[in-house]
Amino acid sequence: MTETRADKDVTWLTQEAYDRLKAELDHLSGPGRIEIAQKIEAAREEGDLRENGGYHAAKEEQGKIEGRILQLQGILENARVGEAPRTEGLVGPGMTVTVTFEGDDEEVTFLLASREEVGAPIDVYSPNSPLGSAINGKKVGEKATYTLPNGRSMTVEILDATPYGAA
Repeated sequence: MTETRADKDVTWLTQEAYDRLKAELDHLSGPGRIEIAQKIEAAREEGDLRENGGYHAAKEEQGKIEGRILQLQGILENARVGEAPRTEGLVGPGMTVTVTFEGDDEEVTFLLASREEVGAPIDVYSPNSPLGSAINGKKVGEKATYTLPNGRSMTVEILDATPYGAA
């Protein structure tokens, strides 16, 4: 499977995850905005805004809500509901991947999927993370090197890649 450039921004979501995120967006952009506006107005009525902790806290909360609304809109605009195209032995979104880190014999197994896919019984790594980007499109038996946040490089070997939920 060759992933096109446009597919790199796609977020694959289950129907449940899509519905949950859509409900959160609907709440935040409707009742959530109304609630925070009421908090701000109530805090304004308390007087001097320069020394009004409640006002500043409400404005900060408003900023967080607006940021989350933008984040959710971006996710949902680029979302595809259903199963990502998957090929046994090829790492990609929706695959359960087992790797070993160079210099360590311990195997690590995780689901390569959107971070919004909460509830998976195993750890979820984003395809956009440094590790996810490095292994995406690789085959079982291949090695991939990626850069850690501290600037050092890490190499992993891909031991297994199977569709999530496959026995």
